[in-house]
Amino acid sequence: MVDVIADQKDIDFVLYEQLNVERFLKHKKYSDFNKKMFKMVISEARNLAIKEILPTYTECDQEGLKFENGKVEVPKCLKRVHKLLMEGEWGALTADPEYGGQGLPHTIFQATFDYMIGANYVAMMYVILGHGAGKMIDRFGTESQKELFLEKLYSLQWGGTMLLTEPGAGSDLGALETSAEKLEDDTYSIVGNKIFISNGEQNLTENIIHPVLARIKGAPAGTKGISLFIVPKIWVNGDGTFGESNDVVCTGVEEKLGLHGSPTCSISLGSKGKCRGILLGKENQGMQIMFHMMNGVRLEVGTQAYSHASCAYLYALEYAKTRLQGKSMDKSSDVKVSQVPIIEHPDVRRMLLKMKSYVEGLRSLAFFTAFCFDMIECSENEDEKSHYSNLVEILTPIVKAYSSDRGFEICAEGMQVFGGYGYTREYPMEQLLRDCKIASIYEGSNGIQATDFLFRKVGGQNGIMLEAFVLEIKKRIDYSKENNIFVDLAETLEKVLKKLENKLRDSAQSVKTSEYKSAFAVASPLLDVTGDIVMAWHLLWRAQIADAKLAGNNGGENVDFYNGKIMAAKFFIKTILPVATGKLDGIVINENPAATINEKSF
Repeated sequence: MVDVIADQKDIDFVLYEQLNVERFLKHKKYSDFNKKMFKMVISEARNLAIKEILPTYTECDQEGLKFENGKVEVPKCLKRVHKLLMEGEWGALTADPEYGGQGLPHTIFQATFDYMIGANYVAMMYVILGHGAGKMIDRFGTESQKELFLEKLYSLQWGGTMLLTEPGAGSDLGALETSAEKLEDDTYSIVGNKIFISNGEQNLTENIIHPVLARIKGAPAGTKGISLFIVPKIWVNGDGTFGESNDVVCTGVEEKLGLHGSPTCSISLGSKGKCRGILLGKENQGMQIMFHMMNGVRLEVGTQAYSHASCAYLYALEYAKTRLQGKSMDKSSDVKVSQVPIIEHPDVRRMLLKMKSYVEGLRSLAFFTAFCFDMIECSENEDEKSHYSNLVEILTPIVKAYSSDRGFEICAEGMQVFGGYGYTREYPMEQLLRDCKIASIYEGSNGIQATDFLFRKVGGQNGIMLEAFVLEIKKRIDYSKENNIFVDLAETLEKVLKKLENKLRDSAQSVKTSEYKSAFAVASPLLDVTGDIVMAWHLLWRAQIADAKLAGNNGGENVDFYNGKIMAAKFFIKTILPVATGKLDGIVINENPAATINEKSF
């Protein structure tokens, strides 16, 4: 199979033609960079992904993990990859250079991870989790905590996790039972049990830093009384040297459908009464700290999903070009005619074009969300900062939920292109499908994302986030009308957008009435339809850029490439977006059966 994990030309298109990331070079934060340096970093990420990370994908899955006496051995092939990631300082591309970071824009980071996550997400999880733990300490930690932990986390010398979930407190974090009690030295004694902890124990790094949610004795019930603690696997003394093991024990590793090289652990804290933690931030501030981290994590989960989809599409495209099966439809009765590649069959082309349109739309969505993070940091206009902050908030659940749902479907579509071979281990399609599925479940299941989307994002702050969202889409609609290009596509999008906006406002209002259960029952369908509109928005935007390139005779050898952008937009808006209208008609709030059915009727 091809060793392509992401479309290099499409990534460049999004960065430099759609988002114009060179604008960030004018900001003092990035004044030491230039476009050549941006490209060099991304090129190095691509080379590392293809030559070193991708070869571990299948091997990592087949070898799996070894768990014995509380210790986890990861697949051997990951050790070299992790060493290379450490040496290349890939653990902190966007972090502060004072603590070993590279200080790059989030959008450039997004491009590098498009390649690396696509090559082997398991390998990159060891990077992502350490970086995530570091970002929390970076944002909320004391200077001494930063000095003690940040450089080791960002350099990948130490690993990281996030200890939230408990047997009786999964999505309902307010029910957690892990407790903390302050000691005389201002550390805290931690006692509790956590489950489903990604990379909770591993032998890649010399230490693991566990951010742990726990309730200080006497704190309020529910989420208001939750605090966050830094709990090292091996205690770290004030001078940076190691102390004793910290009574953090892995008691089991889950057998999973996919991600076989990443241990999903059960963790016991303080079973011998000797687990200590350091308070991060203030008492009872745990949920605030966690949610600050979650926007970035959910973007990474969306990236995981569409990167798997991108791989599935590229593999399917290559296979369709080379797999001979059947005759050309216009010569089907001629017994002397040879078989043709399956890409010549109309239904296969339909599947591939569907995959292409979703992959490219999802990539633009993820990159645009990262771009919004950068605009928040770079803009000197407070209204503009607020606008992009609102966009991040409303787009985050869409990036996570819609990308993961569609990413899985695209992997399944890719398997269909392969036919029976796709169902075998001879090709990577079945592993892509298995590994992708978790994206819709963890880091807040998609149903929770939908509830958050409707209640906090659409209905929050008097609808200001929804207004920012609609405004961005209308920019592309107005551009088409003003420049007389793709007016029919723009008008179709405008019609569905107006219908969606009304439905969202009505649903958000219903949340505050006696019909709130019915409103929440349609939250997932509403988020799903919103994702369809987002795809149409980005694909129209891409088509507008492509049309301008072709009209200006700048297409050159890329004529087919730009035409592909136009075809993807036309296909999606003319054949998939109309289904969104039907979905909207099917979203019934008043006395919704899903909310009113008696449980005995199931």
